[in-house]
Amino acid sequence: MSAGSASDAALDALFVPFATGELSLPADDSLLILRARDGFVLREKRRPGWTLQQSFKPAADALARSGFAVLPEIPEGRYRVVMVLPTRQREESRALFAQAMTLVDATGVVVASVPNAEGAKTAEADFALLAGGVARLSKHKCRVFWTRPGTAPDASLLGGWLALDEPLPTADGRFMTRRGLFAWDRVDTASSLLASVLPTSLSGRVADLGAGFGYLACEVIARCPAVTAVDLYEAEARALDPARRNLAEAIARSGRDVATTVRWHDVAHGIDAGYDTIVANPPFHQGRADDPSLGRAFIAAAARGLATHGSFWMVANRHLAYEATLDACFASVRTVAERDGFKVVESREPRR
Repeated sequence: MSAGSASDAALDALFVPFATGELSLPADDSLLILRARDGFVLREKRRPGWTLQQSFKPAADALARSGFAVLPEIPEGRYRVVMVLPTRQREESRALFAQAMTLVDATGVVVASVPNAEGAKTAEADFALLAGGVARLSKHKCRVFWTRPGTAPDASLLGGWLALDEPLPTADGRFMTRRGLFAWDRVDTASSLLASVLPTSLSGRVADLGAGFGYLACEVIARCPAVTAVDLYEAEARALDPARRNLAEAIARSGRDVATTVRWHDVAHGIDAGYDTIVANPPFHQGRADDPSLGRAFIAAAARGLATHGSFWMVANRHLAYEATLDACFASVRTVAERDGFKVVESREPRR
């Protein structure tokens, strides 16, 4: 999720209909924001008791630092106003719209805001289909659109759109995934490359950083019989349930006991210490732009979390210059494989 100007603009625009008087904030605490993000306008307008939902840990942590209580999951209940900051993934956003319509009360409104450059026209059209038409305005290079009070959703669409948020199989049924996750509809090429070159002799405790739906962790369990424990660190809470399911299946297929944890966690804040092996396919985008700082944070966390004798296995786009960070964090760094625009690097001897 981007923390840049486009995201801030969408948050600012979300409150414009309330500033112009076209909509009114509830006098009580009956307001919910789905995919809430921190920002000045939210801190300025806040009222006690608002419910904020955000499944992406860095964004949730930013809200918490500003004093907000945040839920990673979609809550229950009914609200007079439900605000939505949709994602870039169309089907995931359709599910958000459907969830919002089930959470608004009989006289309430649902209002959403999307930057023009991130599919605002399409998002508005989708929401209008579900809600039977919407009011709209444009501000801050965003579209803001909302339902009429008491609008009932199209019953023929609602159930199907709600189901878009359910876990579903991928890779010929080998894994469970969820729309909107990284590489949700396939096994990522880079992760597959990393898995293919991991030594089968890996043993002991393993950490998977930025684990997604758990593909790498499952491959470690399948390929490395001496591995006894695997911890998954993942910032997107929507990935945790599919990851748990996939781990359970991988352990059952392996026929042995492997201790596992699945953690909703921002790797940039550090991980546990003492791992024998750490594997990672770090994210490298912040919004639409490449952001190597994310990968650098993963490298630094791995160096701190690795046992002295351990190894860190990382795959990355070939053009991303992580070598200086790797050399600063590890005494031994070697490129193991390069293929399909990606490189796999093994690092040892972490510098403390």
